[in-house]
Amino acid sequence: MTGGPGQAGQVWAHVGQPFGEREYDVVVLGAGRMGTACALYLRRLAPHLRLLLVERGGLPNEEGATILAPGVWTRLDVPPGREAEAQWTHANLFGDPTAKPLPLLRLHPEEGPGRVPTRQMLARFPEAASLLDPDALPWAEVDEDASTYRPGAVALACGQAAVREGADLLLNTHAHLTPGGVRLDRLTVTNTHEIVTHETHEVRAGIVIVAMGAEGPAAAEQDLGIHTAHGRAYRQFPRLNTPSDGWTPVLRAGGLTLRPQHGGFTVVPPLHHRDPSGYVPQGGRLTGVPVGVRRETLEDLTRLMDALPPLATGALEIGRSLADVPGAWVALPGGQVDAPPRHEALGDGRHLLLGGPLADTLGLAVAYDLAARVAGVEERPWG
Repeated sequence: MTGGPGQAGQVWAHVGQPFGEREYDVVVLGAGRMGTACALYLRRLAPHLRLLLVERGGLPNEEGATILAPGVWTRLDVPPGREAEAQWTHANLFGDPTAKPLPLLRLHPEEGPGRVPTRQMLARFPEAASLLDPDALPWAEVDEDASTYRPGAVALACGQAAVREGADLLLNTHAHLTPGGVRLDRLTVTNTHEIVTHETHEVRAGIVIVAMGAEGPAAAEQDLGIHTAHGRAYRQFPRLNTPSDGWTPVLRAGGLTLRPQHGGFTVVPPLHHRDPSGYVPQGGRLTGVPVGVRRETLEDLTRLMDALPPLATGALEIGRSLADVPGAWVALPGGQVDAPPRHEALGDGRHLLLGGPLADTLGLAVAYDLAARVAGVEERPWG
């Protein structure tokens, strides 16, 4: 039962804990950063509403896009007119103890407004000198206010706070949308490590928030017969084992981002288009040899090897199969690779909440906005 004011909610982590609830005011499906943040804000804005947060895996889910998201906040990604929301998101990231200010250098082959010679920037950031060829990328701009953080840590912090403030949490459960609420399939693992449905529950809910990431639009279409214009794309994150430290800036060139992490770099490739329905990710080939990165990512890496020489060395881990390179499906709101996070009403008390490629910069504000709408609160903290 959802806790009252000052009372923590209940957590069901496995099927050995009997679940007998039959009705909630709000059910949030998906415990990534968007779902957990929305649940937390709802508990704070409307504590009278009984709320259940449902997640297919654990908290945080180690298989979703939240864990693998770049975790780079930068004003360079803020769409026009969304500056206040972005700044509010930025301020709230610092609830994550891993968040820290880290400048971002965006590199260009040509001169433009606000750009300075790359060699001048390298005098300020000598740690980046071994990563790029200033003759190939002679112009740079810097975002001094950029920050890095771990989206998975944000999801964990928000989820735990939501439970402390009264939300119930049901883990290892697959949810299906129904006309009156949700059907919950509680999952367990057999002796042969097969995931199966242990028991099924029907739960009534006046409001259901679908925050299932890239799976959300498909769930709405399959369970409710609602057509959406949203898409998804599979993005991988190769590792670059070139040394980095706490002073190495984030680098971005040609849409490719090198984020300092764990003493090296996480390579974040750009997204060019939505993947077609039914697409199955598969590795590509480099000089005829199978590798673990998909063809589109491989083309981005090879295109930038002259400008970013470490990409052409053995420091880049591209694996031999798809399983060797971490990757996840990313939601594309509206099917666009540069669309900001959004929420939309699906009718009959159902809402779709999508993060996507710009969730690092705007995600928390959009989650708050949906929570405020559900709670009937007109004011927004960013004005």
